[in-house]
Order: sequence, then C-alpha cells, then structure tokens
Amino acid sequence: MQVIRYPLLSEKAVQMIEKENKMVFIVDKRATKPEIKKAVEETFGVKVDRVNTLIDRKGRKKAIVKLSKETPASELATRLNII
Repeated sequence: MQVIRYPLLSEKAVQMIEKENKMVFIVDKRATKPEIKKAVEETFGVKVDRVNTLIDRKGRKKAIVKLSKETPASELATRLNII
C-alpha cells in the first residue's frame, strides 16, 4: 500500500505552510496516523510532531502533518515545488 498519494495545494494549505508549519497530504484511506507519520518522515527526511486526518467531501482522506520546529514546512514545500 502506498500511504502518501500527493501533497495538496490549495489556498488554505499554503496558509498552513506559512503560518502553522503544517503540510497537507492526500493519503490512502486505509492508512493510520502512525503509518502516515512514518511514511512522511522516511520519504521526505523530516521530523513530524503530529498528524490529524479527515475525510473531505470528495471522499479523499487528508492528513494534516505538523512538522517540528527544526524542519520548516516552507522548506519541504519548496523541495516539492509547491511554493
């Protein structure tokens, strides 16, 4: 199972990157919070503080990932060509 599908780019997601040091990813519906945390840390080489998930109106599972202070979300977004 591929846990992380793709990073989400929306106006609200960009605000979260800039103000709250959070990234938003669309993930597999069967993925658990510990699996998402492990996948983000291993894939992108960052430290994750917390993961929140929700199912949006389109039926996708969103993972809002709070990164630690040592790894700015803006740096990760730049590496992923989001910003």
